[in-house]
Amino acid sequence: MSGSASNNDNASPLPEIAGYRLHKVINHGGMSTVYLGHQLALAREVAIKVMLPVALADEVSRRRFENEVRTIARLEHPNIVGIFEVGRTFDGLPYYAMPYLPRGHLGQRDLSRDEPRAIEIALTLLSALEYAHARGVVHRDVKAENVLFDESERVLLADFGIALRRGFGPRVTTAGLAVGSTAYMAPEQARGEDVDGRADLYSMGVLLWEMLTGRLPFEAADALSMAVMHAQDPIPKLPHPLRHWQRFMNRALSKQAAHRFQDAAQMADAIRAVQQRKPWTPALEAVRRLRPAQRWAMPVWASVGVTAVTLVVLAFSFNRDDDGTPAPVPAVPMATAPEATPSVDPTAAMLQPLPEAPLQHALEDARQQIARGRLTEPQDANAFDSVLLAWHTDSTHPDVAKAIDQLTGAFSEHIVRAVKDGKDERARDLHSRAIALGQQTGTANSPAQQKLREATGDAVEARLQLAVKRRDGADVQRLTALAHQLDLPRNKFDARLLAQAKAMPKGLARGATLDTTSQSSAKVSVALTPRPVSRREYARFAAANGREPALCRERASLLRVLDPRDWQQPGFKQADNDPVVCISLEDAQAYARWYSAQTGRRYRLPSAEEIGQSPVEIDGRTVSLWLRDCGQNCQQRQVAGSSWRNREDQRTLAASRGYDDVGFRLVRER
Repeated sequence: MSGSASNNDNASPLPEIAGYRLHKVINHGGMSTVYLGHQLALAREVAIKVMLPVALADEVSRRRFENEVRTIARLEHPNIVGIFEVGRTFDGLPYYAMPYLPRGHLGQRDLSRDEPRAIEIALTLLSALEYAHARGVVHRDVKAENVLFDESERVLLADFGIALRRGFGPRVTTAGLAVGSTAYMAPEQARGEDVDGRADLYSMGVLLWEMLTGRLPFEAADALSMAVMHAQDPIPKLPHPLRHWQRFMNRALSKQAAHRFQDAAQMADAIRAVQQRKPWTPALEAVRRLRPAQRWAMPVWASVGVTAVTLVVLAFSFNRDDDGTPAPVPAVPMATAPEATPSVDPTAAMLQPLPEAPLQHALEDARQQIARGRLTEPQDANAFDSVLLAWHTDSTHPDVAKAIDQLTGAFSEHIVRAVKDGKDERARDLHSRAIALGQQTGTANSPAQQKLREATGDAVEARLQLAVKRRDGADVQRLTALAHQLDLPRNKFDARLLAQAKAMPKGLARGATLDTTSQSSAKVSVALTPRPVSRREYARFAAANGREPALCRERASLLRVLDPRDWQQPGFKQADNDPVVCISLEDAQAYARWYSAQTGRRYRLPSAEEIGQSPVEIDGRTVSLWLRDCGQNCQQRQVAGSSWRNREDQRTLAASRGYDDVGFRLVRER
């Protein structure tokens, strides 16, 4: 047992921990304090992190935190700081002990002139993250202060203390703020959304930027402003000597996780590719150093002389053996008579055209890719990437502005075509990239972007008119969702959409016929499946598609973070034939599409008129059912029937989240 010691920096006594003697505070944060201590049994210095009372306020959360630490302690990787022990102080506060690494952290070192070392550190950290992610652990706080060095200068990633296993959802403080350093925080993490390993990769992009440049990509006076910059501001332009990293950074720091590197191995491969593509520059650097600061101050004859001297110097430097001695220069045969030598302009070699500039390369690539319809694919060879590269190379060049407008116009044409053809997923993807283009280049309110929004709205309205003419209620629902997902202008569109929806037939009871007259004038009826989708049925779908479980809780809470719920473990016992719960509406729709493909028949979620208000009971627990009907917007959907958690017959819930009192049922169109 360690005795109480006084901290020189703080009058309050140090915690007492059996088997340790604490010496001083070495770090302090919002959730914990780190002490330098001495482990008595093994006579070694250790770092001991003690959680603050406000971080884990009750016994349940403390026990679950300890279980989480034990999970992290099982990470055995040469570049991850291990955990020696987890326990409680004499005051009952959870702690864990780690190695004490006195060589400091990455934030205390300047690597801006040592690109090879920065690359080496980045690849090492990505190896550690790849290992952790493969075991379901997301770090969530990758930053310079958490990259430590041991006595042999080995790089170690530390402080998985706020890391969470995949699917736990965002960790939040008692004030409801997402935990993590906002200087390195991914946009989705700053918004408090559920995150995965791609958030760590975003932080790695920020960290690599900081190592290469000596500065952060975004700098602000306070944490909130910093988080907003990560979520909204365009990706900055790297200094000219580091321009070969710009394409990599455009992807690493993308605002949308789907557009980033999808795993650590992919990001590491991209770093190696940049390293291999970097131009070899000693010769160019030699010329640059010999070049005068003011070209007009040197006579033409002197310029020619400098060029000749430079070529001679380079010739000698290129013609050396491995030991540094000059290699023999091949003799050049001389003509015996003047007429044997062709007439050559002595300045011709110097007047050869210069290599094409990177800006012009990027612009020409963009033009060709737009002409071929390669707007967002294939990876690293599409117009979106090429235009961003041109913008980062020289954002003030008039040809760059033209390229941005041209690409925006191409996006508009392709979105309109996708809407017309009923390819809603394609339309959504193209629209999100067009919006990202505007945000990252500062052209979100340009005339081209305004035309894109107008054209998209007109295309949706045109298809809506056709759907109403056909009396196609299903397409009206899809267009309602699409309109809200594309955030179309509401000044006229919503009123028109509402009017069109009101014109559709009402009173669709179970098994009733909905007249969806198409050009063939055939009628389609719908039939409600006899029971909700079961756990066994959903398990087959999840296994076949590798679908990750949805977040399953209504409120963001530490309890949800440390004790996750999903459809496999909803918090109460279920049999395989019981209705599956903890399924988001998006999961239910994905199941309906998959089941339709499996059976060759069309299945979908029912509307309120089709399902009625009949609840479903599971072992005494009444469960509500998802509906296709939108709430205030289509990010929210209605559920039918009261439940063991809620007595309302109908309510509106977030579509992207699962609930332990909500299942789903399908209707079949026939």
